[in-house]
Amino acid sequence: MSHLFAPLNVGPFTLSHRIAMAPLSRLRSDADGTPIDLAAEYYGQRASQGGLLISEGIIMAEGGNGYLGAPGLSNDKHVPGWKKVTDAVHAKNGRIFAQLWHVGRVSHTDHQPGGRAPGGPSVVPFESLAFTTDGWVPTTPSRALEIQEIEGIVDEFRKSTERAVAAGFDGVEIHAANGYLLDQFLQDGSNKRTDQYGGSFENRARFMLAAIAAAASVIGINRVGVRISPSGDFGSMIDSDPEGLFAYVATELNKLGIAYLHLIEPRVSGNVTNEAKDQKTAVAAPFVRKYFKGVIVAAGGFNAELAEAIIAAGDADVVAFGRTFIANPDLPERIRIGATLTPYNRDTFYGGLVEGYTDYPFLARTAA
Repeated sequence: MSHLFAPLNVGPFTLSHRIAMAPLSRLRSDADGTPIDLAAEYYGQRASQGGLLISEGIIMAEGGNGYLGAPGLSNDKHVPGWKKVTDAVHAKNGRIFAQLWHVGRVSHTDHQPGGRAPGGPSVVPFESLAFTTDGWVPTTPSRALEIQEIEGIVDEFRKSTERAVAAGFDGVEIHAANGYLLDQFLQDGSNKRTDQYGGSFENRARFMLAAIAAAASVIGINRVGVRISPSGDFGSMIDSDPEGLFAYVATELNKLGIAYLHLIEPRVSGNVTNEAKDQKTAVAAPFVRKYFKGVIVAAGGFNAELAEAIIAAGDADVVAFGRTFIANPDLPERIRIGATLTPYNRDTFYGGLVEGYTDYPFLARTAA
């Protein structure tokens, strides 16, 4: 595993290994979006010397939520809870980026100010679920965002980045993947607009690039990561020319000097493996590498051997692990020494408290 444990510069930071924790929704925050105190323990457990953690999706604007229990950075009251998290990570000399998230049309009136319809690029029927006090329910039919609303959300990316800095995050990741708001604008299956935010690749990428610029105006472009999901179908996503679109997106991002580009392999859809996809071959990272020459973080269906191979091939520089990092807080060390991994319990992924969150064993306790 020599490649996984070689140092790497990511933005202004030097990582001591290439095993990152992927953003993982756990839906354990207070009703107002404040992280519970256990969140600091959870992230602190998974921090390591020179390791990179990417936070769960953090709702960055009012009306941007679709999941009960998702945490926020949409107002100043959320900052102290996140400061506990970043302090816990930094106490172990780790780094943590805040993933800034707006779900767009993947929401429900229960989560929207005044009970209005969720906003997306266009009114397009689709199938997805929101999480409310009634559990997992179908999303509410969406409406098309007005131009001034789009501009307002861009400004909220700036404000939420300011809060992330105040909370002690080392950087931010702009979530433009998984069928959420920025991804909805990128792909023409969901974006039918005829204004400056629809039609051409340039127009469809305009919103995402504006959000990146807004965050960079606060924290610097070399502390901004971006997550995309080429050919991902989660959230009923589809595009008529995905190769052309994501070649354009990667080329534009390559010009900016971002900290990293985070890719989700299509063999994983949401939090489950897509059995219809090839389980061995990563396709998104090799494709994007043709156009993006900076740091690539690859995620989706990796084990240690596949992670070592994709880095050795030069198609990615870091591999983000999700489900296995939930169940193995000391995952980098386990991979380093070839130790057995604890299996995860899918039933405890979302909601609850300690069980399936902070009670997974460390290696020393497993061996005792």
